[in-house]
Amino acid sequence: MRLDKWLANMGLGSRKEVKKLLKTGMVNVDGEVKKDGKVQVDPSQHTVTVNGMEVEFKKHIYLMMNKPPGVISATEDVQEETVVDLLEAEDVIFEPFPVGRLDKDTEGLLILTNDGQLSHQLLSPKKHIPKTYYAKIAGTVTEDDVEAFRKGVILDDGYETKPAELTILHAGEQSEIELIITEGKFHQVKRMFRAVGKQVTYLKRIKMGDLALDEALELGEYRELTDGEVAVLQSSAPTF
Repeated sequence: MRLDKWLANMGLGSRKEVKKLLKTGMVNVDGEVKKDGKVQVDPSQHTVTVNGMEVEFKKHIYLMMNKPPGVISATEDVQEETVVDLLEAEDVIFEPFPVGRLDKDTEGLLILTNDGQLSHQLLSPKKHIPKTYYAKIAGTVTEDDVEAFRKGVILDDGYETKPAELTILHAGEQSEIELIITEGKFHQVKRMFRAVGKQVTYLKRIKMGDLALDEALELGEYRELTDGEVAVLQSSAPTF
């Protein structure tokens, strides 16, 4: 990989800024000053330092976002604001993409990464990765609904959902629930409640596998996952 591209990918600035940095003579590859951005480097074989500090190679980026409503789960769109539009330039450089989708009006946990293998494993229907949602429902959610979800409900297109775990947090004119599903059909949570004659008025994903949303994140905020959290995701979707 070209040295200038690699430095930009590691968050040292834009390609233009990296070019200026190289001219200062502060960039070393294996102890030798390099001012030419076209120099080829292999992060697994070369040590790159900037102003005496080693630049740690980072191939993949893993981000947790508290997705706000009104933003779509996509990398780009000519009309709508996307979750990638909410990222800082230093993170966009890694070209992350959302792992799965949340509806435009749905809030909560969204993972963004450039790790295609992990994304594939997390989204594979064969893995049955549980996804946990908190929702507000117009009308009283009953134990009959709990039982119906446990068995699987028939959606409007005739599809029968896999068993889901519905927990009633509060039952009333506006009920509050938590729901764990292991598949990801289009608008699935809303359609499941529609199948039992009820309407979702608010929906938030709070967990994916064993990874829970950091409640300290405000809507639209995000942060990098810790090494431990990445391990949690990886253990949720083993490759064997």
